[in-house]
Amino acid sequence: MKYIFFDIDGTLKAGGYDNEYIPASTKRAIELLRSDGHFLAIATGRSEAMAHKFLRELEFENMVSDGGYGITIAGELLEIEPLDRERALALVDECEAKGFIWAIQVDNSDTRVAPDGRFEEFTHDVYMRTRIVDGLNPRNYNNIYKVYIACLAPDEQQLESLKHLPWCRFLDEYIFVEPADKAHGIRRILDHFGADYSDAIVFGDGINDLSMFVDDWTKVAMGNACPELKAKADLVTTDVDKDGIWNACVDLGLINAEKL
Repeated sequence: MKYIFFDIDGTLKAGGYDNEYIPASTKRAIELLRSDGHFLAIATGRSEAMAHKFLRELEFENMVSDGGYGITIAGELLEIEPLDRERALALVDECEAKGFIWAIQVDNSDTRVAPDGRFEEFTHDVYMRTRIVDGLNPRNYNNIYKVYIACLAPDEQQLESLKHLPWCRFLDEYIFVEPADKAHGIRRILDHFGADYSDAIVFGDGINDLSMFVDDWTKVAMGNACPELKAKADLVTTDVDKDGIWNACVDLGLINAEKL
C-alpha cells in the first residue's frame, strides 16, 4: 500500500478559481487507486473548510490542510494549529503603522474578516469571502490562522515582521501569510499509521509544494509546475489538464494504462 498525497490547485484541479474542475482521467485514476487499497489524502494550503468540498467530490477521508497544520483522518478534523499569535499581531500592527491593507482569518471557514472595505476594493478577490467587522481588533481572538495583506510586489518587503512568518504570493493583489510546511502534516499522518516514509508519494505544482518535496518519499511534479518544484521532483508528469495524474500513476506502476 502506498500513501498518496495530492495538492489541489493545479494538481487535482484544473482551471481558475471561477472555472475549476477535476479532469475525468484524474477521477478515474483516484477510483483505481482506491480500489487497489492505497491510502489517499489531500495536501493543501487551503483551510479545511475551503478544501472540504474536494473531499466530498473525490470521496477522500484524509487531508493535510492549512499548509500542513490541519489534520483530517477518516473524515474527522483532529486539529488545526494557528499562526504564532504574537508574531501575527506584530505583523498587523506594522501594517497599521505603515498603511498596508490587511485582513485575518480567525476560524475554520471560507470567510476572512477585515476592519473596512478596502481589502475587497483593492483585490476584487473571488477566492474567499471578506466580512467587514467594525472596530476589528485582532487581539480579541485567541487564534489567527492566516493574515492577508493587500499589496503589489515588491511592496511587502517593507514589512520587517513578515520575515518571521511563512508567506507566499499566489495572486498579484495580495499575499497569504499562513503555515507552509506540508511535510509536517504528511509526517504526522504517516506516524499515526506507523507507515514508512518511503511508502509515501506526493503530487504538487506550486511554490508552496516545495515544503513537501523532501527526500523522505517520492515526489511528482505536474507538467504545469513551477521550475523550482520540477528541479526537486523524482518524476515530472504532464499538465493537470493533460492527464497528468493519470500518466504519473501509470509511470509509477500504480495503475494499468489500459483501464482508462
